[in-house]
Amino acid sequence: MSTDIVVGYLGGMFQIALQIAMPLLVATLAVGLLISVFQVVTQIQEMTLTFVPKIVVSIAVLAIAGPWMLNVLVEFAIQTISSIKHF
Repeated sequence: MSTDIVVGYLGGMFQIALQIAMPLLVATLAVGLLISVFQVVTQIQEMTLTFVPKIVVSIAVLAIAGPWMLNVLVEFAIQTISSIKHF
């Protein structure tokens, strides 16, 4: 197995990881930004106000996009494992 093949698999792995994590990261970032703006406007500095909505949104995104994320990960694993026989 050459280094080009290994680098290709590593690149694919990082691309899949980013693709899987992106919906969760974007949703959490958006909620955090909205809560930060709300805290600045109202001058409320309650720490639980930042964490609870992020957790709720994270659970909702995982419930909605979880099957898709798992499907992408399984397809990548199947491709990787099936390509082993070519070496």
